[in-house]
Amino acid sequence: MMSVPSIQLTNGNALPAVGLGLWKVDRPEAASLVVEAIRQGYRHLDCAADYGNEAEVGQGIEQAIKAGACRREDLWVTSKLWNTYHDPRHVRLAAERSLRDLRLSELDLYLVHFPIPLEFVPFEERYPPGWLADPSQPERGMALAKVPAHEVWGAMEELVHAGLVRNIGVCNYNTAMVRDLLAYAKVRPSVLQVELHPFLTQEKLVRLCELEGIAVTGFSPLGAPSYVPLGSATLDESVMGHDLIRSLAAKHERTPAQVVLRWGVQRGTAIVPKTSSHARLAENLALFDFELEEEDMDAINQLNRNRRFNDPGVFCEGAFHTFCPIYE
Repeated sequence: MMSVPSIQLTNGNALPAVGLGLWKVDRPEAASLVVEAIRQGYRHLDCAADYGNEAEVGQGIEQAIKAGACRREDLWVTSKLWNTYHDPRHVRLAAERSLRDLRLSELDLYLVHFPIPLEFVPFEERYPPGWLADPSQPERGMALAKVPAHEVWGAMEELVHAGLVRNIGVCNYNTAMVRDLLAYAKVRPSVLQVELHPFLTQEKLVRLCELEGIAVTGFSPLGAPSYVPLGSATLDESVMGHDLIRSLAAKHERTPAQVVLRWGVQRGTAIVPKTSSHARLAENLALFDFELEEEDMDAINQLNRNRRFNDPGVFCEGAFHTFCPIYE
């Protein structure tokens, strides 16, 4: 079983540097995948209400603990507040629903999923509620809500005080949003999770978080593959097919994916690659018995294209009939 280093947070908690991303993992396979991932050494599970599989992930966690594969305190479980629950009246309800589905009494990390408040959808009406105001009438688009970010954060802080969540943070924030958050946060964000890969290095954002003591987790650390089926990326945009990455893979006798993932952890960020393959689980974790040279890191950094695959300013209009940009 592989041992994974951790990133030390300013409050003394330790975030495992590699986690399993559960986005787009089908519900029927989620429980067994989680059991196998924990058996192989994963201790960081990246979940979200919007992924629609937290109940199955919870089954997997419970099975793994009962089998003696790990203890609860060995795991780092992240979940995320969905857009429809930003109103402070609904934040705790959303967290409690995720806790119930995951079969946990406390989350290690709870993140604001997107800085995009949407109108509340009652749990009994639709869960997870998704992006559309009414899926039966997609042409109506998204129902945007007016909830100030500081009110959402205040409700997130209450989860910490109530003992439901150990750490709080945000996803998909830019530098201005982070600076604004730090101006009013009484409980500082422990983690920022954003899209990070060699075609989107986000160096200013990562540097700001480093200066402010905020750990950074990169989602979609392999870039395009998760987005090709969604139509928001093409096969020729895969960084793993780039000549540089392939040459570095040959140089270090690793796969192209391992080179890209090693770049992610070596720059000091955590990563949460998604896979449903048991063999790929092992491959994605085997990153700590080799090191990229400084010139390798510099060369990969130069691949940056500011290519964002997960951009609400693009996909919300294309898929949900609503123009909703959050980045320039």
